[in-house]
Amino acid sequence: MSAVHAAQGSMMPRLDRAPLPAPPPPPQAALPKVRAVIEQAPRTWRTLARGVTAATTSAPNAYAAAPGANPNQNTLVLYDVTGQWGWLGEAYGVMAGNLVTHGSKYTMHPAINYVAGELSNYTGLIYIGSTYGEPLPAALLNDVLATTKPVLWMNDNIWQLSAQAANFAGQYGFTPMYFDFSNTLTVTYKGVALQRNALAVPSGLLQTTINDPTKAQALAVATNDTGGTVNWATRGANLTYIGEIPFSYTGMNDRYLAAIDLIGNVSNPNMPSRKRALVRIEDVDVEDSPAQLRAIADYLYSKNVPFSVALIPYYVDPNGYYNNGVPVSIHLYQNKTFVSALKYMVARGGVMMMHGYTHQYSNIDNPYTAVSGDDFEFYTAHIDASNSVIFDTPVPVDSASWTMGRVANGFQEFAKAGLALPTVFVPPHYAASAIDYQVFQSQFQAMSQRDLYAVGWCPNGACGTGTPDYTKIYGQFYPYLVRNVFGSMVLPEQLGDVELVEYNNNPPRFPADILSSANCNTVIQDSVQSFFIDPTLDISYLKQIVEGLQAMGYTFVSVSVIEKG
Repeated sequence: MSAVHAAQGSMMPRLDRAPLPAPPPPPQAALPKVRAVIEQAPRTWRTLARGVTAATTSAPNAYAAAPGANPNQNTLVLYDVTGQWGWLGEAYGVMAGNLVTHGSKYTMHPAINYVAGELSNYTGLIYIGSTYGEPLPAALLNDVLATTKPVLWMNDNIWQLSAQAANFAGQYGFTPMYFDFSNTLTVTYKGVALQRNALAVPSGLLQTTINDPTKAQALAVATNDTGGTVNWATRGANLTYIGEIPFSYTGMNDRYLAAIDLIGNVSNPNMPSRKRALVRIEDVDVEDSPAQLRAIADYLYSKNVPFSVALIPYYVDPNGYYNNGVPVSIHLYQNKTFVSALKYMVARGGVMMMHGYTHQYSNIDNPYTAVSGDDFEFYTAHIDASNSVIFDTPVPVDSASWTMGRVANGFQEFAKAGLALPTVFVPPHYAASAIDYQVFQSQFQAMSQRDLYAVGWCPNGACGTGTPDYTKIYGQFYPYLVRNVFGSMVLPEQLGDVELVEYNNNPPRFPADILSSANCNTVIQDSVQSFFIDPTLDISYLKQIVEGLQAMGYTFVSVSVIEKG
């Protein structure tokens, strides 16, 4: 590997730097006094509800849980769809649903399609209020007020619920009051200070007041830049309320982590409490030093740390970017010393994953060099005038057959090198199309990634029945095993990697930063602390992270353990 390539590290464009936006600001700080609800659901959903019970997973908007979830739990996820920003609701619903799968199976659909008695088929409810004044069915409000099952309500329209109640404060011990627009950039949950992006501030944080401390409590508080605090999450009886959309402008140390834990309280109130960790060696290809790979394996073996290896099976430098203009292409089997080092890593507890076929696309800069390990393979991207990586669209030749061909070629490389065929796929730069993800799901047991989604894929909660709009994409990371809306098991990776220098407006990231993120993740019950690292870095960085996590009480396990739940 050239010195230039090594210095650039993994070059991973961070999806968390282009997350979903928050809904627009409410028209005023005061809550509306007029309830805007509909009395019954549209006939289309009522007909479907009669024909398919919510407990099944055969309905197009019903989804299976991840391995290890509680088989007795079944969660209903509802979201908003009306208005100019109604498209955000589908995305928020998908994000909530993916997280729910760690605890239970679930069904999701627009809140306006709720029918009376529907909640009786579920063990809990999550509602994401992203549209101010969404006309919620009276049946939904009445069923929420009548149930003793856990309910998690986010952001808007809590005032509709309180207006429907005979005595909301008496029932839950708190009252929704007004939108707070102070510069609240820290959310403290379980004693851990989490970040809140300044871009979320204009949308407001709906403030509650606790009327009866014996019935209600503030689970999390947000602190503004003058030291004042407001309630971020409030619980009264069986109702938990979050005063904003926690899926907007997220980051690795974000209040999104608190929301994940609160979602887990609904999806599986008996969530296990385990402290496990994963490490992945990233962007490994035939240009890497066999001696360095062996040293990594020896160290991890000495610390009783199983690990995975994201292997690029076919290395190409089509324009000779790192070879004085002379093109290079090297198959795995052509470098026996390198393959021997890989087999040595397997013997020391390593699991080989396929990291794309070539980890680049064609002979174009996409967006960097056209060289394996640097560029996107299944997606196009460019660097804009402000030096940020911009995700564009799936590659022009994207199709199920093209993607299947890449996977088949990768399998052939593994086989020719005498390596076992991989069962886990790592999409290059965590980016691919909906078509690609379906192919990966059909060929691999699991994915190791942060997911990339496009709005429009899941109309009415039925994922795969719509057309993805790649002008509206969003990413999501997970702190534990989930089953995403493509049906794939997704291994967690939420801590990121070591980056020694700033690139594309991504700040440097050192072991201390990764361990700081790990501390933020301690608020999540059953979180798996997971990071990746480039093998070209000095091994001291790996040692600091591994031993830091072990000092926090986390035990490294194999991906096969996590795949079981």
